[in-house]
Amino acid sequence: MNRDRVRGALAEFAGSDAERRAVARAAGDLADSGRYEDATGRELTAAELLEHLRDAPEESVASRWNWWIGSLDLSYGGFGEFQVRRWRA
Repeated sequence: MNRDRVRGALAEFAGSDAERRAVARAAGDLADSGRYEDATGRELTAAELLEHLRDAPEESVASRWNWWIGSLDLSYGGFGEFQVRRWRA
């Protein structure tokens, strides 16, 4: 997953550039870990990520990301470490 492309695509959601950078980094880490693919049988692509974030409640990009990660953690377990808690302003 290209983190820079993901970061640019995340501009459709509210939030600062620093917030988008943190989410893109976490998404890349999740994709690299293989955990999403192992749990769901689907590769985590930018398109897949955006589809899930669009389904989240309309809040900032980090809130949307954490909502989705929380649902994955509830369903499969082991996704909590990918939550975004802080980012530099």
